[in-house]
Amino acid sequence: MGTAAKNLDGGGRKGSRGARLSLPVVVCGGAGFLGAHLCARLLDAGHRVICVDNFCTSDEEAIEHLVGRPGFELQRRDIASLGEEDFGPVSAIYNMACAASPVHYQRRPLETLLTSVRGMDNLLRIARRYQARIFQASTSEVYGHPTIHPQRESYWGHVNPVGPRSCYDEGKRCAETLCFIYEQQYGVPVRIARIFNTYGPGMRLADGRVVINFIVQALADEPLSVYGDGRQTRSFCYVDDLIDGILRMMQPGSEITGPINLGNPQEIEIAELARRIIRLTGTRSKVQTGALPVDDPPRRRPDISLAVEALGWQPRTDLDVGLERTIADVQVRLEKGEAGLVRELPTVGKRAVAGANAL
Repeated sequence: MGTAAKNLDGGGRKGSRGARLSLPVVVCGGAGFLGAHLCARLLDAGHRVICVDNFCTSDEEAIEHLVGRPGFELQRRDIASLGEEDFGPVSAIYNMACAASPVHYQRRPLETLLTSVRGMDNLLRIARRYQARIFQASTSEVYGHPTIHPQRESYWGHVNPVGPRSCYDEGKRCAETLCFIYEQQYGVPVRIARIFNTYGPGMRLADGRVVINFIVQALADEPLSVYGDGRQTRSFCYVDDLIDGILRMMQPGSEITGPINLGNPQEIEIAELARRIIRLTGTRSKVQTGALPVDDPPRRRPDISLAVEALGWQPRTDLDVGLERTIADVQVRLEKGEAGLVRELPTVGKRAVAGANAL
């Protein structure tokens, strides 16, 4: 988004730098992929940041570069068990907490559902107490197996409520409902973004989502695991662009509640993504196909007309450029032998689990 994006104030507080620093900003799930990037951007903008994470599906390596920075505080907590008085006054709350990879949320379906529902309710109670602006990271998964293409915010979705992905899909749908109840009944200033596939540096190497799986497999000269015939499509947004959109929703000048789609409308087949990553890594890898996971959507692409009109936002990073940056980051981390990779490497590579073509 260029220079303008760097000046975004995501704390929802007007006035001088001192005024913005007067109350902290809370980022729940702050040690996750998106959360860690968001924490860094908020710190760069001059905010005090309380990073909350239970490290269920995240690693401390993701935020080790933030620990010790002035204004950064880490709290190891589960948002599903928060009380209204667990924080003092705060200016804004970003709810990024919840496993987003099918690999992880299908292992812990009950915890996933409770994080989305009970956790969201707890955060909304805190936001109501302090009249803090609150952001909910919803997902394109609320559209389920879509019957329209591309997906626009007015579409109600086509979700299997009892399928293997339902703990995540329905949890996020219920969280949106909670946001609107608190807004309508109590005047809580909520912001909801439906986030589409996002990638970039800092993704867990054993995350299980398609971009990172392909890169790790390619760098190991292993076959790239494509599920189904590879003709299913996704739309990949680079993480910096996505964070720009979130901050635009939360800046004082923005009054849009949402839901609003944030994602890249450039659509690509999974098989083509695999070929592109093979080319960019210079690997000898081939493509290996497998059975398509249950309820895996055949097409996914956001209609971002509302984001363009209301926020003046659209993604700027070309897919090849973003992939090159992500590949370079993975190479460095593989050479370092990160603890998270050493612990979980068997879940990627040749034994990648079903669902790797997800978000």
